[in-house]
Amino acid sequence: MGIGSTLRRAVFLDRDGVLNRAIVRNGRPYPPQSLRELKILPKVSEATQALKRAGFLLVMVTNQPDVARGSADRAVVEAMNASLVDALGLDAALCCFHDEADNCHCRKPLPGMLNDAASTLGIDLRASYMVGDRWRDTEAGRRAGCSTLFIDYGYDERQPEQVDHRVGSLWEASRIILREENP
Repeated sequence: MGIGSTLRRAVFLDRDGVLNRAIVRNGRPYPPQSLRELKILPKVSEATQALKRAGFLLVMVTNQPDVARGSADRAVVEAMNASLVDALGLDAALCCFHDEADNCHCRKPLPGMLNDAASTLGIDLRASYMVGDRWRDTEAGRRAGCSTLFIDYGYDERQPEQVDHRVGSLWEASRIILREENP
């Protein structure tokens, strides 16, 4: 951004469990394996439209380690991401295809994807939000300096230690974000 330009606000959105339905087995969430299985959650479109109208950039940031593990095809994951971008009018989609052992900067809970988006799109991270349904999502947001909203599905896994808001859906998260922006 040049001198005198204004940084923009964004809402960073995890993919599975935030935008689309996660496949829950034994209390743990998993990504859909095909475009046929990809189902946008109720009221997600309304939430994203309301956030866009309020001037937020919408940036999907998703870990997809099944590609590195060999249990998902990268082209299928990219097709699902593109489908969500098109259907929901997202401004960008960043995806980490690495597994934990790869030690990359982009895998949440590290804030690499958020920092990269901020640099590329001119985003003010301190004026932005991260919405996720797993501890890695909100921790990445916290580390990047964003306000965090945790969609709590009661998964049988580690829970976030520190979040700004616990909600039941992206729709509920969008109401809180819009209320904070326009008290």
